[in-house]
Amino acid sequence: MRNPPYICALDAAMDVVGGKWKALILWALDVRIHRFGELRRNLPGVSEKVLAQQLRELEADGIVERTVYEETPPRVEYSLTVEGAALYEALGALGRWGTDRMRKLDLVPTHGQE
Repeated sequence: MRNPPYICALDAAMDVVGGKWKALILWALDVRIHRFGELRRNLPGVSEKVLAQQLRELEADGIVERTVYEETPPRVEYSLTVEGAALYEALGALGRWGTDRMRKLDLVPTHGQE
């Protein structure tokens, strides 16, 4: 927890998922497990520093799991935890609202996803 006390439950949720990149990280990890470089390629515009910071915060909040494989060279993979999958599912209503908004504005999603 970074910013308690919270005013309401939505405040607590936004503390975990707030910012541009966290929801997009959840979107990518809902599709499949990713390595850091794969995430970076799938999220154009995110810097390595910001992605690493956002992943650390999501891991600290129990949303993302970081698995390190003792290989040469070392391999690290990121996946959603059960709580992370539940959060992504909860964001579904917000995503549907965003889809409706984009249609009203005659916009197209950049990754072809809705």
